[in-house]
Amino acid sequence: MKNILIAIALVFGFSGAAHACPDYEIWGNETYNSSGQQLFTPRTFNVTAGGDNFIESCGFVETGYFTTTPDFSFDLSGMQGYRLEIRVVSTCDATLLVNTADTTWYYDDDSNGQADPMVNLSRVSDGVLDVWVGTYNGDYCDAQLTLETF
Repeated sequence: MKNILIAIALVFGFSGAAHACPDYEIWGNETYNSSGQQLFTPRTFNVTAGGDNFIESCGFVETGYFTTTPDFSFDLSGMQGYRLEIRVVSTCDATLLVNTADTTWYYDDDSNGQADPMVNLSRVSDGVLDVWVGTYNGDYCDAQLTLETF
């Protein structure tokens, strides 16, 4: 699936002006190692939500503006049996883009109430989880990302 999205992004990128897109092959601006047990106590990280890349131009069907580089890369271990909740609280209309270790993309806009996103992953693989905190309309704002297992 990820390869299909990349191929679509390349086609659109070469059909007009070059587009930068979220790239899971780049390590995040911040990197952390965590286990399912460690995330049973929520971990919260400050981040500036937003970015210059309109992801519809990258072949995604969702709407939002994200950076090319992930805001965070989490190298996860011991995740078997845990559900992972990834949520954002922000001062604007934030969006969330997640790429899991098995290269599956997840997107959310408003599932955390108000104008904040949340993604719940019921089966989380060990490995790198990349997270982008964007905005729906291209604004930038202060936000907090929280990861918690259940």
